[in-house]
Amino acid sequence: MTPDWAELDAELARWRMAGLILPIWWRDDDAVAPGPALDRLRALAEAHDFPVHLAVIPNGATQALADLVHSTRHLIPVVHGWAHFSHAQKDDKKAEFGAHRRLVDMQDEVAQGLARLCKLFGARLVPMFVPPWNRIAPGLVAELPVSGFRALSTFTPRTARFAAPGLEQINTHLDPVAWKAGRGLVEPGTLIAQLVRQLADRRNGAADNTEPYGILTHHLVHDEAVWAFTAMLLTRLIAGPTRRWNFTELTQKDKTT
Repeated sequence: MTPDWAELDAELARWRMAGLILPIWWRDDDAVAPGPALDRLRALAEAHDFPVHLAVIPNGATQALADLVHSTRHLIPVVHGWAHFSHAQKDDKKAEFGAHRRLVDMQDEVAQGLARLCKLFGARLVPMFVPPWNRIAPGLVAELPVSGFRALSTFTPRTARFAAPGLEQINTHLDPVAWKAGRGLVEPGTLIAQLVRQLADRRNGAADNTEPYGILTHHLVHDEAVWAFTAMLLTRLIAGPTRRWNFTELTQKDKTT
């Protein structure tokens, strides 16, 4: 079934009338090795000329993945925790870096993860930390700049530009996967309505439009419906009053300040 994009088209038309530009970016989580799903993700990014920030799990990352990333500018590696292992209690929400853990243990894993990915990706790695399940203890957030990170990325609109001094919050906002309902595609009308509400909030000044609007995908679990919706969504957004954002904007900003 073809989604009805009329509401989004109307909202993007309002953006054009208001002379507004929506910064957009793309993050895909849980990469460890090449494979058919990652090949498809890369092909989608290249077809839209839209680089995807690839959240790589350090403990499982392979040299083959690094070789693939080095072969294209459309895959931008970032740090996705350490092992993507939840240390939460059985009845708590999953978290690898939750407040229930000792700070020193988490700092050690963060350092190990950054060092391992620096070795694999070299200068291609960007210092953005993506905690698995988008959850992170406040105490660890404050320590990330000390480890060399420049950005933190979780989910939902940010409440402040900086999560800690020197650490910019660059979140994701729309995830098409129905995690609690079989991991298929969320009902397209629901996704489109969510997107329209979030864009309207930005247009009306109720949300921060300087934060890049983030699409969150997980290539390893996508079915055909998720792939198709993601492709249509990217096409729609790119055709709108938008601009593609990537991490180099933060580093360029450093050079001018």
